[in-house]
Amino acid sequence: MVSYSGNPEFNHSAPPSTGILVTNLGTPDAPTPTALRKYLAEFLSDPRIIETPRLLWWPILHGVILRLRPRRSAKAYRKVWTEAGSPLLVISEKQCEAIRSVLVDDAETSFRIELGMRYGNPSIRSALEKLRSYNINKLLILPLYPQYSAATTASTFDAVADVLKTWRLIPQAKMITSYHDNPAYIDALVDSIRSHWAQSGKPDKLLFSFHGLPKAYVLAGDPYSDECQATARLVARELDLHEDLWEVSFQSRFGPREWLQPYTDKLLQQWGGTGIDHVQVICPGFAADCLETLEEIQLQNRDFFLSAGGKTFSYIPALNDRPRHIAALCAIIRSHT
Repeated sequence: MVSYSGNPEFNHSAPPSTGILVTNLGTPDAPTPTALRKYLAEFLSDPRIIETPRLLWWPILHGVILRLRPRRSAKAYRKVWTEAGSPLLVISEKQCEAIRSVLVDDAETSFRIELGMRYGNPSIRSALEKLRSYNINKLLILPLYPQYSAATTASTFDAVADVLKTWRLIPQAKMITSYHDNPAYIDALVDSIRSHWAQSGKPDKLLFSFHGLPKAYVLAGDPYSDECQATARLVARELDLHEDLWEVSFQSRFGPREWLQPYTDKLLQQWGGTGIDHVQVICPGFAADCLETLEEIQLQNRDFFLSAGGKTFSYIPALNDRPRHIAALCAIIRSHT
């Protein structure tokens, strides 16, 4: 017999309020092989991430990957881990607190904001349960993925749906699927680049590096690549950059199949060997700095470029909790409520 959970604290006479679920990818609880094994098992078990049939994928995941990868990944995480914890989690919590501080002054709507990670802690389930305890009658889901992909945004929808389908009272729900061309988001990116230029000068090349995606996913209809290109074009236009001065690339590929190209590491090595001296990299798809930006770009790819002959490399930090980013996120939230 199916059982649907209720909210024992539900108040029929409570004034209406809107719950805001802010989500991001997630992080292990610690930079250790044990914590990474648990995190990677959840992440790589998601059929949105790996679309290979389970009968084929399960032996590879449990027989090879989860035996070897956690130790290597833990070593990489230790390079960026802080005294406060995982950079992604620490920054995400700051973002939520900053959003609260802005939206709490909204006299027309009562907002409740909670953070939930797609994988790891705090979970989407725990965040939704907190929001339910506030007697929300509306729910807005904001995945901090500016560019839509089934592997990120749609996976978040799956996780939210898995929770809501067990509730007796489901709030009116809405999900922001993309904000890749939102003017406030573009303005925040432009402002961060200009601030970096004021300190480090303009580069010979500005590289927009986005997280990679298997090419097959795009051929199947995923709009991710188009939205990445659109974001980069809009930023370059606002900066009045000639097309020869910037390029889009894709990082963080996994496995033997073909991913979106050009690959960030290969492109930086090529640039370093062809007389391009000064390169700056920005990762507009990452709302908060994390392993992929702090270790992969700022450390690994910096070495690739300099070792190939480049002279000056700098990473332009993610938008994180910069005031313009928070203002942009609040504007996006308001436009959907």
